[in-house]
Amino acid sequence: MSEREASDDPRDPKKVVREGWNRVSTIYRPPGSPADAFDHTNTDYREWLQPFFRMLAPGSEVLDLGCGCGIPEARMLSERFRVTGVDISDVQIARARRTVPEGRFLRADMTRVSFPARSFGGVVCLYSLIHVPLDEQPDLIAKVYRWLGPGGLFLVTTGATAWTGVEEGWLGSNAKMYWSHADAPTYEQWFKERGFRILRRTLVPEGATRHALFLVQAPTASPAGPAPRIGAGQRGLDYFDR
Repeated sequence: MSEREASDDPRDPKKVVREGWNRVSTIYRPPGSPADAFDHTNTDYREWLQPFFRMLAPGSEVLDLGCGCGIPEARMLSERFRVTGVDISDVQIARARRTVPEGRFLRADMTRVSFPARSFGGVVCLYSLIHVPLDEQPDLIAKVYRWLGPGGLFLVTTGATAWTGVEEGWLGSNAKMYWSHADAPTYEQWFKERGFRILRRTLVPEGATRHALFLVQAPTASPAGPAPRIGAGQRGLDYFDR
């Protein structure tokens, strides 16, 4: 694995994201809270993660990109899988290491980390790809494709509509936050062009806006290397919902 820091330029969107999450970590997800600042409950997250519990064998390696404080997805995933989390925020990673001590966590820019090909049975990227500059997202999707073993799953939150910008005073704090995302049809095209099969695309409300939630799958056959531990007979057909 490798890591590169965000620049010191205050206009660098990655610096905005890193400092923003450092400031709002406990506002977005207060310790012990059953929901985040946008009222997505732990029950919601467990429902979103159900395909992993249905389709990946126990002990599979799972990568959580933009893992935040580890609550709730990394903790839930660690109940059954070996979890590696990556986040750009120092505060978020420090919290994740405390809240999910059995996980492995790296403070890094997710576009700059590297893992061997076919390292993971599944990759989760909830509400974090949308903080990556749009021009870097196709390359990151390509990396995820390489990191997944045959039949591997990728669960990712994207934009429903296209927008890039910065919000001042996010969540009532003195923090800024940066977002950058295309619309849902563009992401669907990117996934298909890369070689993913679309298993599910749903819209998730969030206040006056909404995001798209994609579940996509890498091809189930590979000419090189063993497949990850995906449960026999559970390749996703029973979860197809388009």
